[in-house]
Amino acid sequence: MNKTDIFKIAIVGPESTGKSTMSAYLAEHYRTVWVPEFARAYCEGLTDTPTWQDEINMFNGQLALEYELLPKANKILICDTTFITVKIWSEYTFGKAPQEVLDELPKHTYDFYLLLNIDLPWEHDPLRDFPHMREHFMDVWYKELRELNARYELISGNGPERYANAISAIDKFLATQ
Repeated sequence: MNKTDIFKIAIVGPESTGKSTMSAYLAEHYRTVWVPEFARAYCEGLTDTPTWQDEINMFNGQLALEYELLPKANKILICDTTFITVKIWSEYTFGKAPQEVLDELPKHTYDFYLLLNIDLPWEHDPLRDFPHMREHFMDVWYKELRELNARYELISGNGPERYANAISAIDKFLATQ
């Protein structure tokens, strides 16, 4: 099986919507690997707010991690977020996104996106900054996915219901392929 036979499923959404937990769960369910969010580990090593260069580094790191794990995937590669997050944070923080991110967006596609809803309670984390802006960033995610003409489904619910909704959405997507 080569990398073109693998469906890339992106798990996206605002902060504190359970992307990492969902990604790990889905990878186990589908017996495949998942690509962790590179920015999380990267930002844990920073002593200050991410700079423009840090955003570019996170973009490159996310792509490299995805390429590294793609050959290990079993029909599906689950991606805990994508480098679209770099675009979103850069535009919010700096008023624009790095050109290399903008250039790569139309070329580096995902087959299906699960947009995780903000219906989970906010959980504090030192790397999360915007509990009061969840609705704003949810709107941004809708806009980004529409601009990409992405195929996606909104995933809501708590606990087992949320996981079941995600599995159902992926299974429906796979059935059409």
